[in-house]
Amino acid sequence: MSDESSRPAGWSRFATVRSRLTLLATALVLVMLVVSSMGLVGAQRSLLIRGIDEALVQRSDNLQPEIERGMFGAVLPGEGDHEDSFLQRLEMAVEAKERLAEEVLTLIEPGEAVFVDSSTTGYIAARRLVGENLRCTLLTNSVPIVQLVCELDSPQIELVGVGGTLRKLTRSFVGPQAIRTIEAHFADHVLFSVRGLTDEGFLTDPDPLESEVKRAMIKRARHAVMLVDGSKFDRPALTQIAHVGEIGLIIAADVDEASIKPLAGAGIEVRQV
Repeated sequence: MSDESSRPAGWSRFATVRSRLTLLATALVLVMLVVSSMGLVGAQRSLLIRGIDEALVQRSDNLQPEIERGMFGAVLPGEGDHEDSFLQRLEMAVEAKERLAEEVLTLIEPGEAVFVDSSTTGYIAARRLVGENLRCTLLTNSVPIVQLVCELDSPQIELVGVGGTLRKLTRSFVGPQAIRTIEAHFADHVLFSVRGLTDEGFLTDPDPLESEVKRAMIKRARHAVMLVDGSKFDRPALTQIAHVGEIGLIIAADVDEASIKPLAGAGIEVRQV
C-alpha cells in the first residue's frame, strides 16, 4: 500500500495535471497521424493544421493556471514574470502572423535552406511552409517546429534540429551547443521575430540566450528577414540581438507609417502586409 501521507501537499493536483497533459500530447500525435493519412494538400491541409493548433492551445491554456501554481500550490517566480510562454504568444496577433506567413511563401525558392527562430511568428511561417510541402531545409531550435515536421507527411521538407539546453517556457533549445550547431551551417534566409525595437534601431529579446541564438542565425544567413507586427515598436526588452541595419528585409503587419518611415529612410526594405 502506498504511503499517501508521505507525499507533499498538492501532489494529487500535480498528478492530475500531469495525467491530463500526457493525454493531450497523445491526442496530438494521433490526430497528426490521421491528418497524414487523409492525403490533403495545399490550403485544405493548412486550414486543418491551423484548426488543430487552435484547439490544442485552448486545451493547454485551460491547464496553465494549474501548471503555474506548481506542485506545492505556490506561484513559481521567474521567467514568466517578464516573458510570455509559447502558448500565450501563439494566441496573440494571430491574423497578423498569418499574413506574415503568407508573404514568406513568396520569398522562399525551392531547394533553399532557412533558419527559423523559436518565436511564434516564426512557427506560424514554418507551419505554412510545411503545410504547402515546399521543398526546402528548415534549421531551427524550436521544439514545436520539430514536432510539426515529424508528425506531418511533408516529404519535401528536410529538417536540421538545433539542440542544446531546453527552455521550457519558450519550447526552444539554447546555449553553447545550439550556437555550435548554427555556426556549422549556412542558410539562404533566416526568419525571425523580436520582442521589441528601440528608438536607436536595436532589436531586443527578454532572454540573453535566445538573443544569442537569433544573432548567430542572422550571421549565418545570406538574407535576414524580420517578421513583426505593431506591438514590437517602442517596446524594448532586456537584451540586444542586433542592429536593424543588419537586416535585409522587414515584413510588417499592422504597423503604422510613423514607425515604418525611419526604417525605410535608412535604406531597409520594408513590406507592409
